[in-house]
Amino acid sequence: MAEHLVGTVSHYWGRLEVAGIELSDELEVGDTIHILGHTSDFTQTVDSIQIEQETVESAKAGHSIGVKMNERVRVRDQVLVVTPD
Repeated sequence: MAEHLVGTVSHYWGRLEVAGIELSDELEVGDTIHILGHTSDFTQTVDSIQIEQETVESAKAGHSIGVKMNERVRVRDQVLVVTPD
């Protein structure tokens, strides 16, 4: 499996379990992402993406998005998209 960087976690709302992510590449609903950081290392599917509290199907580089997380993430964790070889 190949991975490429699509963004970085900029904020985490623990009570909501939502990560704020600054994108450097495109991300779509249904993509498999790998969260990698000093203490984070897990994979999950993107179930929904929100931009300014509006649900969207995809987001492009430069967007600030919110994504519901399965586990706790931390600021500066890397967000990588997993693609089959």
